[in-house]
Amino acid sequence: MTEQTATSQFATTISSDTRFADLDLDLSLMKGIEALGFESCSPIQAKILPYTLEGHDAIGKAQTGTGKTAAFLITLFNDLLANPVEGERYLAEPRAVVIAPTRELVMQIAEDARHLGRFTGLSTVTLIGGMDYAKQLQKVNQRPTDIVVATPGRLIDFLQRGDIQLDRVESLVLDEADRMLDMGFIPQVKRIVRATPRKEDRQTLLFSATFSYDIMNLAKQWTFDPITVEIEPERVATETVDQRVYLLESRDRLSVLQNILNSPEAKSVIVFANRRDHVRKVYERLQKKGIECGILSGEVTQAKRTKTLEHFKSGKIRVLVATDVAGRGIHVDGVSHVVNYDLPEDPEDYVHRIGRTGRAGTTGISISFASEDNAFLLPDIEALLGLPLKCTQVPEGLINS
Repeated sequence: MTEQTATSQFATTISSDTRFADLDLDLSLMKGIEALGFESCSPIQAKILPYTLEGHDAIGKAQTGTGKTAAFLITLFNDLLANPVEGERYLAEPRAVVIAPTRELVMQIAEDARHLGRFTGLSTVTLIGGMDYAKQLQKVNQRPTDIVVATPGRLIDFLQRGDIQLDRVESLVLDEADRMLDMGFIPQVKRIVRATPRKEDRQTLLFSATFSYDIMNLAKQWTFDPITVEIEPERVATETVDQRVYLLESRDRLSVLQNILNSPEAKSVIVFANRRDHVRKVYERLQKKGIECGILSGEVTQAKRTKTLEHFKSGKIRVLVATDVAGRGIHVDGVSHVVNYDLPEDPEDYVHRIGRTGRAGTTGISISFASEDNAFLLPDIEALLGLPLKCTQVPEGLINS
C-alpha cells in the first residue's frame, strides 16, 4: 500500500464488526477510504461514528494508534459534504477547526485529511508556529477554507491580527486535550473556543488519553450533551509490542544502543530521551560512530524537523532521536524498534512512545534502559499498563566486554 502515513490512522490491530460501507457515508469520502484499503472500523470508530455522524458532540478517551484521527476526520468531511454552504462564501472563514498541541501532530492530521479527502474537493490548511506566517496567510486567502488544522499559538496569532474569523465554524475538534493542558495551552484554547459559535450551535469533539478532573471539567464547558467513549490503552500498548527492559549501568547505555542499531533486525528505530540536551548528546555520539540518524527536538527549526521526518518515512535515514513532544506527531508504519534511552517520567509517555511501533497490523519491539538513577519509574509504568515488565540483563551480543 503506497499511502503509508495515512494508513496509520485507520489500521489498528483490533478491528470491529462495523464496516465503513455500513455507515451511509458520502460517496466521495467512501472512495477515499476504499483507496486507502480499509473496510472495517477500529473500536473507537465503531463506537463513536454512529453518534458523531448524526451531529452529536463526543468526548473520546483514546491513545494514538487507535484510529481516533480518522474518526474525527470522517465526521468532519461527511458533515461538510452533507451540508454545503448556500450562497457566497468568504475567505478566511473556515467551516471546521482542529486544534492539536504540537506542530508534528498538526502536520500529520493534515496529511491524513489530504489522503482521506482527496476525492471530496474540500480544502485543508495548516497553521503552525515556526513556519512562514505570510505563506500560511496566502494559503488561507487563496480560496474558501473548509478545514483548518492548527496549533493553539499560531491560531491565536491569526485571530489577533484579524486574518481569520471563527464565527462560522460548524465543527471544532480538540485533539490530545491532556497534552494541551500539560503544555499550558488551555488559556489559548479557551480564547479560540470563545471565538467560535456557542456550543449549542456547533459540533465539538474532544479527545484525550486520560480523563482527569480538569479535562472533564473543560469538556463539560465546551461540549453540549456529549456521548463519552473510552478505549483502554493496555491492548493498544501491549498486544503488538514485545516490551523489553534491560538493566544496565548508565555509562553503558550508549554502547548498548549502538549495538542494537547495528543489528540487522533494527530496520527503522526511534530513540527517545527525556531532555533536549540528552537528545543532542545521543545524536552527536551516534553520528561520530558512523550511524546516520536524524534529530527531532524543540531546538531544531520546524523546516529541518519536517525534512528529517520525510527522510525517516522514506527510509533515507533509519534512526531518529527524539523528545516526547517532538515524537508525539510521528505516525510512520514500519518502525521496527523503539528505544527508551531514558525511562519517561510520565507513564503516559511510555505508552505513547511504544505506540510508535507495532502499528497497522505489524509487531514491533520496545527496549527500555533501566539503571540505578531511573529504575524507580518502572512501577508507575507497570501500574498504567496493568502488567509487570520483565527486566533482564543486557543480552551478551549487545554489551561490550
